[in-house]
Formats: sequence, C-alpha cells, structure tokens
Amino acid sequence: MLDHLIKGATVVDGTGAPGVVADVGIRDGRIVLVARPGTVTEAARTTEDATGLVLAPGFVDPHTHYDAQLFWDPFATPSMNHGVTTVAGGNCGFTLAPLHPGRPEDADYTRRMMSKVEGMALKALEEGVDWSWSSFGEYLDALEGRIAVNAGFMVGHCALRRYVMGPDAVGGQPSEEQLARMVDLLHDAMEAGAWGLSTTQSATHSDGDGAPVASRHATPEELVALSRAVGEHEGTQLEAILAGCLDQFSDAEIDLFVEMTAAAGRPLNWNVLTIDAAVPERVPRQLVASERARKSGGRIVALTMPILTPMNMSLGTFCALNLIPGWGEVLSLPVPERIARLRDPDVRAGMLRRADSKEAGVFRRLAHFGRYVIGDTYSRENEGLTGRVVRDIAAERGQDPFQCLVEICANDGLRTVLWPMPTDNDPASWALRRETWEHEDVMLGGSDAGAHLDRMCGAPYTTRFLGDCLRGRGLVPLERAVRMLSDDPARLFGLRERGRIAEGYHADLVLFDPERIDAGPATLVHDLPGDSPRLDSRAIGIVSVRVNGVETVRDDEVTGAVPGRVLRSGRDTRTVSTR
Repeated sequence: MLDHLIKGATVVDGTGAPGVVADVGIRDGRIVLVARPGTVTEAARTTEDATGLVLAPGFVDPHTHYDAQLFWDPFATPSMNHGVTTVAGGNCGFTLAPLHPGRPEDADYTRRMMSKVEGMALKALEEGVDWSWSSFGEYLDALEGRIAVNAGFMVGHCALRRYVMGPDAVGGQPSEEQLARMVDLLHDAMEAGAWGLSTTQSATHSDGDGAPVASRHATPEELVALSRAVGEHEGTQLEAILAGCLDQFSDAEIDLFVEMTAAAGRPLNWNVLTIDAAVPERVPRQLVASERARKSGGRIVALTMPILTPMNMSLGTFCALNLIPGWGEVLSLPVPERIARLRDPDVRAGMLRRADSKEAGVFRRLAHFGRYVIGDTYSRENEGLTGRVVRDIAAERGQDPFQCLVEICANDGLRTVLWPMPTDNDPASWALRRETWEHEDVMLGGSDAGAHLDRMCGAPYTTRFLGDCLRGRGLVPLERAVRMLSDDPARLFGLRERGRIAEGYHADLVLFDPERIDAGPATLVHDLPGDSPRLDSRAIGIVSVRVNGVETVRDDEVTGAVPGRVLRSGRDTRTVSTR
C-alpha cells in the first residue's frame, strides 16, 4: 500500500525536461511510482487531487547558516515554507563545532563571533543552543532526529584553528605539530559526516572582539594542506570566501582558489557573484578562476542570487555600512559622539570619498543615499517620513542626501531603519544575469538564510524566482528554473537520490500553484529566543512541502513533523571528482 498518492499534478522533475501530468506515489519516504493519470491501481492511505498544481523536487539551498537556528527552530523557517527541503550549513569558515572540552570559554568566544560576523542575536545563541558537544560528530548527533529539513554541514576553519591553537588562532601561525593536529581534526569531522572544509579570508569577517577571524591568518600552505585532506574522503567539498568575492579577485586569490580545488580534487564554491551591468568587467574577471580551475584538475563554482534581496541599514547598529573602508571607525563610536562626527561636513565628505574608492568594492553602491527609503522612525520630528525617498526629502530641505539622511537618523537617536533601493534593477543587469546563468560554473544560491536575521531575508529566493519566471521577467522557463533550484545543487554536492522526481528517489517534494507562487514582503517579527528580532517572509502559493515523504508544510503552515535527516558525507553524498 502507498503511504500517499498525489494525483494529476504537472510534474516538473528537476532534469529540465518538459512538465507532464502524472500521478506520484510515495512509500517509506521514497517515490515508488510516477505514472500516467488514472493508471495507479495500488491503494493509498491518503490521496490528494493536485490538478492545476506543479509538483517539483524539494529545493536545495547551497549556502545557509542554520547551524544554530535548527536547535530552536527545527523547521528552518522561512526556508522550508518556501519549498527548501535540504540546506547546506557550516559555510564561510564558521561552525559551532568542534569545541575544545578543556576550554569552556571557547563556546562564549564562538557565540560572540557568530553574533558579530553572521548577525545572529547573542541572546538567541545563549538561550536557544545547549552547547553540549565537543567533537563535530557530537554536534551532528545533537541534531539527528530533531529537524524537519535535511541538513548537511561543512566544518569551519575558524573552529579547527581555535580548537588546536586556542586564543593564538587569531594572529598566530600553527607549528608543524599544530597543523598536523588541525588536519587530523578535519579528518575526524569528515569521518563523522562533515561535507568538507569551509574557510574565509574576507576582510569583512571580524570576531566579537573586532579582530580578524582565525582563518584570515592562515597561509596558503595551511589552506592547501587542509584542502588535500578533504580529497581523502568520499562525498566532500570545499567552500571558501576571499576578499575578492565582493568585487573582483586578485591574481593571488585566483591562484589560491585553483590550488585548493586542485589539491582536493573536489569542487569549491564561493559566495556571492554580484551581477551589475554598470560593472561589466566583474563577471568575466570572477569566472577566470573557474576557467583556470578546470585546466588544473579542479572546479570552482560561483553562487549568485536570482533575485535582489532587500537589506536594511542603520547608522545605529552594525550593518553593511560598517564594512565600507573607514566607516567602521565612525559608526562604532558611542551614539552621541557618532552623531557629532556625522554632522561634521568634513567627516561626511571623507566618508563619501572612501565609499567611492576602488577598495570599497561592491559596497560603493551603498553610499547612494538619495536612493534610500526611510523605514521605521521613532521621533516626532520624523513623523510622516516612513516610505519616503531621501532624495525627495533632501530636495525639499535644500540639503545633500547624506546630510539629510544623517539629520533624520539623528532625530531618532540613530535608530531609523533605512532601505537602500538597488542600483542594479535595470533591464541590462537582468539580461546580464540571464547570460551569466548559462555558464557551467555558475549556480543559484547565496541566501545566507539563518544569518543577518534582522537585516536581510534571502530565504524566499526560491518562490520569488519562480514567480518572476512564470509571471514576471520570464528569464528562464519553469522547467529550467526548477532544475536550477533542485537538481543543480544536488549534483554539485553529490546528494544521493535527491534533487529529482524519479522512482527510487527520496520523496522531497514541493507542490505549488503556478498562478500564485511568490514571496511576501519581509516583515520584522520577534520570535527568536530572548524575544530577539528577525525578518520573515510568508510563502505564497506553496500548497505542500514533503521531506522524506512526510508533509512538513501545508498552505504555508508548518505541520510540526520532523522527518529531516542529517546528511553525512559518504553515506548520503557521493564524490563529485574534478579530476
């Protein structure tokens, strides 16, 4: 007997093939039949009529930071609501394990680092996670059997360094013995199921003390030694972030990426390829790394987002504005002193010069303050400004946009919420995105779901992209869009029997209404441990999500079932060799 039968859906199977109307039967967590409508004779415990709906494989998000959130939110919201059934975590060199059992203070250091570098509420990290593990395997075991999505995790380079070197991990270099211990620790993690190594050398990544995170101090020799270890395990990967990921790689960065992937013989993915027609030289430069890697026995995959993810800003709290060169020095001052400095015309002029410099990279576009929309305000002086564009207010007041914005924020004690309008929402940029997606080493992803919770909400990229394909720009047909969200990342990670609708595959499925599929606006909710805030977005048109055959979402409401699995390298992933 079937556990469930979905009748009459338009099945878009993830391969890119044209959709076909079919009945799909599920038993014991697997798809056991895909048949012509009305030809199934086997009885089913439950059935549903899916006429007019699309049945697709569950989506795979290749870049998340759900490492902590899954402990207090096993449903990985809002990603699962938007059809995501598998998440890849442990990215950017940051993981919650391993933790040295003899140094309980390492857990506090890790919490403060994650709060600073990934925008996770410190109270949520303190109150929502029990921090009871030491080894990476114990961390995975702590999640086993209690999550609603499938989840796989890289092991973070920063955690490896901290475990072996202690506080010397920041600023220090390992001895030969320490590097050997780091490699052994990585082997242990992969034997327990880690997907591979993640690391960062990005200048934007600092710990809770404001110091460069541990992996930023690693030499190329250390990175290559760890990469080589990754290649000794089945079903493993590399993920890395360099300073050039934000704009354009240097020659040395391309050399390092190529050497790492070639040493491992495994794919390396990086985040995120920003596509903007105003900077036409960026995409070709970034893809030089991929072209060189293939010639050297490796593969480098650039993740890129198919939507423009809204991200709010504030002059009062840490956000992307702090990452503009020189701006952190001003924006980290106590609020009264910060306001005084921002009101100084010379200080503002200097900040704008730094923001327009080459070193600012992609952050240059954040300084177009006339394009900011005022969000929440908190003072009588700012009543009526919510929703208005700064350039219009500035014109009325006879001020330049940055001066105008500073005065508005000062009235609120710098608590004003600011929403920059994207500068790359023009037809030429969208045409360039469509062209770039054709490259064999470009893949959709980079949501950062689970991180930067009160600043951005990238998780709904799946539903928003599908809605855009069906009723908006129509950059790619539905069948290809589904493949880009499911089978493409599943193949990159070597996921066993996931990413497609086919007999014998795991029943990770999303059923949606093609006439309505979309994502609602991002709204601020206070539902994290400690009443901490985050941005959320409702899924529109998602009828049902199933993970391993069990329904986890019905009409955008979580069912409470936790059928997800911790996906472990080797057992649940096969090797995707680059040689």
